[in-house]
Amino acid sequence: MVQRNRIVNNIFDENMAFATMAAEVFRYQYTQNKVYRQWADLLQSNTGTPLSLTHIPFLPISIFKTHQVITGTFDAELVFESSGTTGMQNSRHYVKDAALYRQSFMQCFQRFYGNAADWCVIGLLPSYLERQHSSLVVMVDALIKQSNHPGSGFYLYEFEQVKSLLKKLEHLQQQTLLIGVTFALLDFAEQHQLPLQYTTVMETGGMKGRRKEITRAEVHTILKQAFSVRGIHSEYGMTELLSQAYATQNGRFYCPPWMKVLVRDEEDPLHVMPAGRGALNIIDLANIDSCSFIATDDVGIVYEDGSFEVHGRIDNSDLRGCSLLVV
Repeated sequence: MVQRNRIVNNIFDENMAFATMAAEVFRYQYTQNKVYRQWADLLQSNTGTPLSLTHIPFLPISIFKTHQVITGTFDAELVFESSGTTGMQNSRHYVKDAALYRQSFMQCFQRFYGNAADWCVIGLLPSYLERQHSSLVVMVDALIKQSNHPGSGFYLYEFEQVKSLLKKLEHLQQQTLLIGVTFALLDFAEQHQLPLQYTTVMETGGMKGRRKEITRAEVHTILKQAFSVRGIHSEYGMTELLSQAYATQNGRFYCPPWMKVLVRDEEDPLHVMPAGRGALNIIDLANIDSCSFIATDDVGIVYEDGSFEVHGRIDNSDLRGCSLLVV
């Protein structure tokens, strides 16, 4: 049996062969994760070594709403819970090792943006701060603490305070990250339009009924005009993952080496391709204690270089629970 510790030690190795690691993780999770194993067996998948990444069975993300998806047996150090509308069942992600999550998001941030200690980090995440068990809050809180800047912190609806702080930081030419949920950034932009030269504006997605749903391109156009910036950055992550992807311009996301996005045919979800248009499947090797192979409800494009765009969600995805899986 593949040992967890050996896998964990290799996840962030820059020289790792991704396909080889993914195959090892599959074998480990198939033997140690009863929910994933039952799903793979229902698909009548070849449970030996997959011929390629596209042959690995992907677990529907909706199963996180109805089952405890864990590999092995453990008491979770963290439990992440998705946001949702009233009456909807939320996903829950049981995290065995909080340090592994921290290592994943810290190393990923450093790859794209350098040392967090060089930044002032402003978190505009009101809807997330108002509830418990948000993975995004845990990540941004760690970046705030790592930055160790007196202006770093979370802000609810103190838009005047955020405006004054940004003006001060701009005057000091301080590299600043304004990271916010989409509706909060739009609310702030409506009330305060100011030019930002040393500030990176990053949206994390999410309207959650707070505003009319609009496309990411429309959001970016509004924010670019409000802040006189050339581009808006985006973060792609979710409750069920331990890793993130970032888009530094034009909404095109890039993954860290231990994460990969594939695409599946919406009409034939078992037909998975390395590139093309369709629904997105994600391999997150850091998700070793849960499930590393997830079929999301997002749709978009995956390019030949592994980058991807997100164009929306599958219609009625919240209503499409998997009725086949009973554990």
